[in-house]
Amino acid sequence: MTDERREGYDGTGPGAITPDGCAVEMYERLPIRDEVEVIAGAVPPGASLLELGCGVGRMTHPLVEQGFRVTAVDESARMLERIRGARTALSPIERLDLDERFDVVLLASFLVHAGSLAVRRGLLETCRRHVAPDGCVLVQREGEDWQTNVPRERAIGESGLVRVESATPLGNGVNRVHVVYEFPDARWTQTFPSRPMDRPEFERSLAEAGLTVDSYLTEDRTWVRARPTAA
Repeated sequence: MTDERREGYDGTGPGAITPDGCAVEMYERLPIRDEVEVIAGAVPPGASLLELGCGVGRMTHPLVEQGFRVTAVDESARMLERIRGARTALSPIERLDLDERFDVVLLASFLVHAGSLAVRRGLLETCRRHVAPDGCVLVQREGEDWQTNVPRERAIGESGLVRVESATPLGNGVNRVHVVYEFPDARWTQTFPSRPMDRPEFERSLAEAGLTVDSYLTEDRTWVRARPTAA
């Protein structure tokens, strides 16, 4: 069972596969790490929060439990079927227009590294369009060596393993990243185009969308809080 794929994206394995190659069943197995702790520590308690690319709700559900008023967005109806306790919206992120503003807009999962520059601009413009004038945008970036330190792997819970097998240059600054997820009873793969960005390029891309870095929230600078640029 698959949704229509985005160009350059692929995924294999049991169950539904989303347009960007994500396996719904596999994402239901991924544990939460420190993401919610970082988010909750950077924004006001009980804030209204627009989560762009919510997936099956790995971050959505603990954010709701902490009292945030979450609107969860994804382009896959199969992902949104798993969301509980939050308002949902089915849409590609870069085309989203809810005609409302939020205290916090969240763009996690390295989505800002989209291979297409047009998509990246669309993602950040969506963030800017939906953030309140006194609100903030939280962005999760790749680590500095995320696409050069390959192959590498880490454990998923007690029995799973995720392995970034390769990041093969496609040209024009884009790599084709291949990731494997292995569990005792199932194996999934995801392949997608990704554009590495150093800190100056990342900050320029924010500026083009009318956003300015307020602070880097983690020592490795993978989590960033940005605010609308003052007129």
